Amino acid sequence: MNNIAIFTAVYMYLVGLVIATVCFLRQSRERQKHLFFYGFISGSITFILSRLASPFYYDPRPFVVGHLVPLIPHAADNGFPSDHVLLMSAVTLALLPYSRKAASVLGFITVLIGIARVYVGVHHTIDIVGAMLISAISAVFVLKFIMPKIAQAVWYKRLFTQKRQ
Repeated sequence: MNNIAIFTAVYMYLVGLVIATVCFLRQSRERQKHLFFYGFISGSITFILSRLASPFYYDPRPFVVGHLVPLIPHAADNGFPSDHVLLMSAVTLALLPYSRKAASVLGFITVLIGIARVYVGVHHTIDIVGAMLISAISAVFVLKFIMPKIAQAVWYKRLFTQKRQ
């Protein structure tokens, strides 16, 4: 059981990124462009929000406050938010408008990663939930407020009206 948890906590995000890449490549060229912009902007804002939130909420890792030995080596720094879950949540939510099926699989993987990171002793549940909330806030904000503005920009319209020669 410990080996499965360790693999999931440390490496499962790579499986998720491969699935996301395959999903991206299976989209039409136009949808790939939209997905790239949405994912890039949403991911960037997610990263910025996480770095802003981290100093305001310090959550020592479980092995620091609980006097336990984690199953994987980790620095004794702030655990909030979980970077692994933050990345996978951002990727999952970026894909959601383009492929609900892939986003469902990635969402499941994200939850598994979160559970595994708590199980191996490097995060508290609040670190996992916080990462998911930061990603969700960013994705909704970008989808509802930023992307409609970008879609009206001349340069963005040109990007989608260029003909291949």
